[in-house]
Amino acid sequence: QAEAIARNILEMSVLQVPILCCVIGEGGSGGALALGVGNRVLMLEHAVYSVISPEGCAAILWHDRAEASRAADALKLTAQDCERLKVADRVVPEPAGGAHHNPQETTSRLGDCVLEELKGLEGRSGPELRQHRYQRFRQLGALA
Repeated sequence: QAEAIARNILEMSVLQVPILCCVIGEGGSGGALALGVGNRVLMLEHAVYSVISPEGCAAILWHDRAEASRAADALKLTAQDCERLKVADRVVPEPAGGAHHNPQETTSRLGDCVLEELKGLEGRSGPELRQHRYQRFRQLGALA
């Protein structure tokens, strides 16, 4: 499975079209790495994005899955944390009560944001889009 994920990431990284990734619930594990290859990463307000689950992280670090809450805090996996850390580029507000309470409104809001982000990438050549993704990906995890 890891080889397939790596192959997909490589294939996405060389596409000469804009790539927008949207985390609408839980973006986790190896698939989360593929989402990082986008020119822009959007997250719904209550979505989470991490390379490991809090339970898995707690089991590794503290040998106790009951420490999942502590691990979640350390992982900084909320949309707001991801935006602040520049892992996500934009947080999309959800309707009152969360996305599941009004899927049509959620879809409309996300669609509007996708169109805005695509307009912001308009006019870039294929090589420019690839370079943009490369630079964005290389800066993930960099501390200022």
